[in-house]
Amino acid sequence: MQNYQLVLASTSPFRQQLLAKLQIPFTTATPDCDETPLVGESPEQLVLRLAEAKARSCQVTGNSLVIGSDQVCVIDGRIVGKPHTRDKAIEQLLSQSGQAITFYTGLALYNRSTDKAQVVLDTFTVHFRKLTPQMVSRYVDQEQPLHCAGSFKSEGLGIALFERLEGDDPNSLVGLPLIRLIRLLENEQFAVL
Repeated sequence: MQNYQLVLASTSPFRQQLLAKLQIPFTTATPDCDETPLVGESPEQLVLRLAEAKARSCQVTGNSLVIGSDQVCVIDGRIVGKPHTRDKAIEQLLSQSGQAITFYTGLALYNRSTDKAQVVLDTFTVHFRKLTPQMVSRYVDQEQPLHCAGSFKSEGLGIALFERLEGDDPNSLVGLPLIRLIRLLENEQFAVL
């Protein structure tokens, strides 16, 4: 096993909690990159580019592996951001009622010593139940998902909104696909177990 310092290029408490599940020491760093989509860039291209840019932008030293991640929620072919307000969260959830939405998560593992990055895409689809305005209002008031893409927290009460989930790693919905990350770490001779 290589002697790497593991760095998470994120200030997200959700991503930090996910990475902590692996029970390996890590530090965090604040990425510094422009997240504006490029003209004609697909959601998949966007998250792959930003995941790598976030990992490369962190000011770290030594023998470090830097984890970058970026995620978008796509509804009817358009990227939907975080709602930030109660009214917007309710509007987003009602528009998703009975629909399937897709989350694209870009994951990058940047080896600072070799200046090489592994970058992969994880896709996860959420199928919503038919939702009533009362269900949505109660949910938003209880869980306050104002800083979550798609206006829900799948790891909490948000699970009550779904008909079914479709993907390889439920951690992807929170923003860090751990199954893929473990594979990338192993490619760098960094064993989780």
